[in-house]
Amino acid sequence: MTRRALVNTACLLVAALFVFPVYWMASTAFKPDADIVSHPPRFVPWPIELDHFGRVLGDAGFWAALRSSLTVTVTVVTAGTLVALMAAVALARFTFRGRTGFVLALIIVQMIPGEALFIPFYLMLRETHLLGQLAGLMLVYLSITVPFTAWMLRGFVASIPVDLEEAAAVDGASRWQAFWRVLFPLVAPGLLATSIFSFITVWTEFTYAYVLINDPRNYPLPIYIQSFIGRDDVDYGPQMAVAFLFTLPVVVFFLLVQRRAVAGMSAGAVKG
Repeated sequence: MTRRALVNTACLLVAALFVFPVYWMASTAFKPDADIVSHPPRFVPWPIELDHFGRVLGDAGFWAALRSSLTVTVTVVTAGTLVALMAAVALARFTFRGRTGFVLALIIVQMIPGEALFIPFYLMLRETHLLGQLAGLMLVYLSITVPFTAWMLRGFVASIPVDLEEAAAVDGASRWQAFWRVLFPLVAPGLLATSIFSFITVWTEFTYAYVLINDPRNYPLPIYIQSFIGRDDVDYGPQMAVAFLFTLPVVVFFLLVQRRAVAGMSAGAVKG
């Protein structure tokens, strides 16, 4: 066997290692209850069972959790990207005292383990009467995603020659017009890449939501999934159906933008 064949085989095995759990989740969602924990296991779901999806889609709790997840995710991605873009432009285009320290702070903040912030976040939200509220959870997610997004966008903005904006100013453009018509289109790939990072981080986050949301009406989807775990057993069929519906938007979205996302992340890694 040639070296190239060995490398290809190893790549296929690694790919199978990552893909198989996703396949098993999807196949379990479509299996009859009797086949989910059968021995020997059945790898192909047949006959196709759709009752699990019917139970989930007929549950008002699923739609409430979906609404909570969409509200939190869309708000955090939109607001976080806007704030991070403004911060990135300020860091890349303006000189002010403490700029280097601020950039270092953005990097240091990302090194703090998330578990170390559970108690401070809990106490702050409790004191501000935001504990258990989606607004409080959004603020926590913004504090997590904005530093990395701003640091990454700063690299994109700094890589764009300032001469382009100065040329637009010579032609009569205001500072806002130079930003909107010159800088913004060029930094769009970076916005897309960082938005995807924020979207996946917020959409799939579990631990902060589990600790900070104590009102079942505000549970997002990652918390709703665990409602199928009882004291002595697990209702795997509906649980995997929720997991399938929960994963589907992320996969579809990433497939649609994968080329621009990979290019944007690679460019940010080099420039940041």
